Amino acid sequence: MNDKVQYIFIESLEKLKKEVKSIRDEKIPEIAKKIDEAKQLGDLSENAEYHQAKDDMAWAQGRAIEIENILDNAEIIKEGGGNKNEVNLGSDVVVKVNGEKKEFKIVGQQESDPINGKISNESPLGTQLLGAKLKEEVKVQTPGGEKIYKIIEIK
Repeated sequence: MNDKVQYIFIESLEKLKKEVKSIRDEKIPEIAKKIDEAKQLGDLSENAEYHQAKDDMAWAQGRAIEIENILDNAEIIKEGGGNKNEVNLGSDVVVKVNGEKKEFKIVGQQESDPINGKISNESPLGTQLLGAKLKEEVKVQTPGGEKIYKIIEIK
């Protein structure tokens, strides 16, 4: 499978552990029971419940494998990034771009949520910010052209 390092906060890691346990211990056995019950009804070619249960089983097994891969390759992100002079994973960064202040949290790909200011370390902006120092300017190529982000605070 994918052996790429998955950067993640400890809280999210714990949620994923609970989710995979729930899938393995509850959902999959429940779906297997539905499949068995649907088989008892006879003709499977026109049995909507059977086909839905098979689809649900495929999804549950795929999700469990996906989570297990993340857990196997997880590296914990230190909250706050650990260094207030350089942007790291976990850093909260206040920047000035086009005269406007914006705040971002640098997170791993699994926790990326750009609308809420959580940007992936693999995104164009995240990649440029990582390792940058306080007061430094970084250039980022965006669909609207090149933008310059000045780092004014690292939390």
